[in-house]
Amino acid sequence: MDTKFSSAIHTLILISESETPMNSEQIAASVGTNASYIRKLTTRLSKAGIIEGRRGVSGFRMLKAPEVISLFDIYQAVMATDTLHLFDIHRNPNDTCIVGHHIRPVLGGMFRAMEEHVEEELSDMTLADCMQAMRQRIDESQNKEEHA
Repeated sequence: MDTKFSSAIHTLILISESETPMNSEQIAASVGTNASYIRKLTTRLSKAGIIEGRRGVSGFRMLKAPEVISLFDIYQAVMATDTLHLFDIHRNPNDTCIVGHHIRPVLGGMFRAMEEHVEEELSDMTLADCMQAMRQRIDESQNKEEHA
């Protein structure tokens, strides 16, 4: 899997937590990428109805509350797919070999079952869960600094 998914979560947390709309350059600086990459992600998130960017206004704003945005919603939006895809199977197994003949359907079924399990897990986690975990981690690191 590439980094679109994690970059999109990062982007959405920034947009959710910001008191003013954030533009692609500001988001890119935090994510550690370029603004054109962020614009591609935000276009997909906008098409999914998660955020909006308005013409003439710099920055993005949330259209949905973080509590109702599942991580699977985010995955589907930025990966432009209805199903999770984590595993690939090699393309050209030798069909005259007994293993080569059967490997694709065997692994395909096993891999799809695992992906369905991950889809369920991602559907049960929300952007708000990520934000809460982020706040907890920030609080813990600040407490460590205060006691050091």
